[in-house]
Amino acid sequence: MTKITFNCGLDAALVILGGKWKPLILFHLAHGVHRYGELRRAVGRVSDKVLIQQLKELQLDEVVERIDFQEIPPKVEYSLTPFGRSLARALAPLCVWGTENMQEVERITVRRQTTRDAGLA
Repeated sequence: MTKITFNCGLDAALVILGGKWKPLILFHLAHGVHRYGELRRAVGRVSDKVLIQQLKELQLDEVVERIDFQEIPPKVEYSLTPFGRSLARALAPLCVWGTENMQEVERITVRRQTTRDAGLA
């Protein structure tokens, strides 16, 4: 097996967080245990296929725990592992930054989309 060496701590963090929806999944699970449907509604625009894939990757990376209650109808809950909680705490300042800069990011996003639509990007 080949040993992986990271260039910096951010490089290591991004290995776990890579994927558009993973930070949002962590954010919502940091606020408590969720069943799949609750998590799907909380995260928003993600498709079922992508959410399931991201949850599986987070499980494999020991960030998320999946508890299957073996009931009918099916009952499955997702929660953060201790490792996942530590990662969610690390993301908290980024959430604050996003809240503080939300209007600016919205403006930039509109400009970016306008540039793409005009074929300038």
